[in-house]
Amino acid sequence: MRHGTHGTEHADVGTAGTAELASALRGGPFHVALRAAIAARGLPLQRVQHHLSRYGVRVGVTSLSYWQQGARRPQRPESLRAVRALEEILHLPDESLIRLLAGSGEPPSPQRPAGRSYHSLVAASGVLEQLLGELDASPDSGLQTIGHHERVRIGAHRELLARESHHIVRAHKDGVDRYMAVHHGDPGCAPERMTVRALENCRTGRVRWHHDTGVLVAELLFDVRLRIGDTFLFRYGVEDGTAGASREYVRGFPCTGGQYALQVRFDEHALPARCHRFTQHTPAAPRSGHRELALNTRHRSVHLVEPRVRSGILGIGWNWE
Repeated sequence: MRHGTHGTEHADVGTAGTAELASALRGGPFHVALRAAIAARGLPLQRVQHHLSRYGVRVGVTSLSYWQQGARRPQRPESLRAVRALEEILHLPDESLIRLLAGSGEPPSPQRPAGRSYHSLVAASGVLEQLLGELDASPDSGLQTIGHHERVRIGAHRELLARESHHIVRAHKDGVDRYMAVHHGDPGCAPERMTVRALENCRTGRVRWHHDTGVLVAELLFDVRLRIGDTFLFRYGVEDGTAGASREYVRGFPCTGGQYALQVRFDEHALPARCHRFTQHTPAAPRSGHRELALNTRHRSVHLVEPRVRSGILGIGWNWE
């Protein structure tokens, strides 16, 4: 999953914000909060529009003006994407503007969980490109995924304890002899303390990580050089357990691929209250395809199976209370 890096002009709300902004973010209404946030950042509407375009969102200056005057409210999916991007551009807390659109006092929407903001994913994608460059990895790995089965384990303290991936791939280039495994830990994780284990038909090569974004990249080496059309099976795992409570597991797919199955298993002393699956076209887009998943109480797990994945994001989320 790769995205361009977007620069933003911002200052910390605690120092640049005003009492009006703090009050509006708490109780609204939406247009007052938006107007106060734009004023606190000192950004003309033309600059706001420019930043939105870099997030892949098109909104006219007139619409932005209407929004902050209260003459119109964002309602269409594209407009809601813009509001989520505005939270990043204006350096506001996640869901602060979206919550006000839903109605003052209502709980935050589940569309985007805390800690998995668009800004954090964009930053992680830039770091990923840097780490792959250090390992001399090209964007085209030369491998097509036919099948991918992931097992995620959540520990007794609600942390992402470990995950295991079983891949079935086919080479579309000659000479492929490695796979670049990517792990993006939960907020607050320590990738330097994680362990990558080669479990079947591969061995661990070089490993790189970036502490601030929690991204880890590991080189998994094959003992054969694949020719075009050759298939290969391999399995590896990542031991994590370095962050706080986990609330979801997501997988990004840059293009259409084969079958994907995800199973999340919980510790018997940390069972979630509810679980659901979701999809997302891009990190800035609203989440869709929400469907409740029944927890298998005997095996303490939930799962999803996608026969043929499409480009975008697929995942399982859960609530602890």
